[in-house]
Amino acid sequence: MKIRNMVPDDWEQVAKIYKEGIATGFATFETKVPDYQNWDSAHLKIGRLIAEDNATLLGWTALSPVSSRCVYGGVAEVSVYVSNEARGKGIGYELMVKLIDASENEGYWTLQSGIFPENKASVKLHEKVGFRFVGKRERVGKTSQGAWKDNLIFERRSKKVGID
Repeated sequence: MKIRNMVPDDWEQVAKIYKEGIATGFATFETKVPDYQNWDSAHLKIGRLIAEDNATLLGWTALSPVSSRCVYGGVAEVSVYVSNEARGKGIGYELMVKLIDASENEGYWTLQSGIFPENKASVKLHEKVGFRFVGKRERVGKTSQGAWKDNLIFERRSKKVGID
């Protein structure tokens, strides 16, 4: 397995993994995969990473800005998805370690994630790479089935930037 930067030609496989995450019902509030142009405009250029093995994508990460206000310029929200076939094999961990390093090298001082309480694997992964639980947003969004869901907020402060 190798980790590399995502390129637009990866979108078909990225979208497939994203769709698998949507299908779980506890990975995102999204109900369908956006087209590449919409996804691209919503995510930062840094932190777009792919884990692949023999040209098969196993997982991906991306960062989104949390605000357009300049004071939050060093804060980004994490997306991490692993294919059904690759879950439980450490792919998410390897991606997150590289994502953290890439974000810190670009001056990001805080990464945050919103995680459904049912997504125990994601909670464990975030804790393993140094994120801490900071709060819960209750019934913050609805699923495609109309159920209101809580979101657990985790964050990680950069040690390189000096805010820890």
